[in-house]
Amino acid sequence: MKETILVTGGMGYIGSHTTVELLEAGYNVVIVDNLSNSRPEVLDGIEAITHKRPLFYAMDCCDREAMSNLFATHSIDAVLHFAASKAVGESVQKPLLYYRNNILSLITLMECMAQFGTRALVFSSSCTVYGQPDKLPVGESAPILAATSPYGNTKQINEEIIRDAIASGATYRATLLRYFNPIGAHPSALIGEEPNGVPQNLIPYLTQTAAGIRQELSVFGTDYNTPDGSCIRDYINVVDLAQAHTAALDRMLHKEAIPQLDVFNIGTGRGVSVIELIEKFEKTTGVTVPHKYVGRRDGDIEAIWAEATKANEILGWHAQKSIEETLQSAWDWQCNLSKRLTNE
Repeated sequence: MKETILVTGGMGYIGSHTTVELLEAGYNVVIVDNLSNSRPEVLDGIEAITHKRPLFYAMDCCDREAMSNLFATHSIDAVLHFAASKAVGESVQKPLLYYRNNILSLITLMECMAQFGTRALVFSSSCTVYGQPDKLPVGESAPILAATSPYGNTKQINEEIIRDAIASGATYRATLLRYFNPIGAHPSALIGEEPNGVPQNLIPYLTQTAAGIRQELSVFGTDYNTPDGSCIRDYINVVDLAQAHTAALDRMLHKEAIPQLDVFNIGTGRGVSVIELIEKFEKTTGVTVPHKYVGRRDGDIEAIWAEATKANEILGWHAQKSIEETLQSAWDWQCNLSKRLTNE
């Protein structure tokens, strides 16, 4: 019988896509999500894709009593931890919310893992731990520079917490996945990125603008030291990213001679500017995106993209999908979502 995996934040964007991959790989999945940035209907999309409906608990990972009860009820073999506030700009405006939610949720989980004998943890980290790298592409051995936002700082602190727990004698294995900028949607268009309220991330704001829901997209900064003056990021398809999580999980649960703690960059190895991304979206979909150029946004770094050779070689994982295919999937999801909301 396959292991049972707890997916925190499993109703969210990356968590829902990873849940699909886990179910299709034969794992049992239990989802915990407080629905602060997701919708309960996501469960229907997961079921429609996989023909399986994972157990779902509407609860907060910071709630120690509720999480202990969950671990006592289910034999949890591993945890994939996605439950965190994740917008760079918002974290600058609301730092205490980010520190409380992102750090306390991890500590609570790790206490439960130790108490109930959970075997493995995959932590959803971020390329923001590198700050603005001195050298590009950035590899796992690059120095951890000062974070440029409270969000990035919570990821650095959480990585340190995991390292310290392992060093202190924790019995479980842990993998830190530092991933870059996930975009796109499942090819079925049944799940995708659907933030509550005004989107804080680029692609949902872009697709909502293309759909006429938002008036125009703001490009933050055109005076960076990049070819077109806008920020450069490594945009990775969310399904490719989800598959990296299952690869990391499989390795920890089923391989013997591996490090107790490991870290991998998950990205494409290619940098794309914000302006270039808008142009690619318009060319791929044939849809115009009204946009304007405004000043820089606090917390943003200039340019970053991944050196992902370690994940390629050790996890056997590679980014598969092109940027064009990924952008088309984001637009297909937006069109499907708009149709669904209209019918509601």
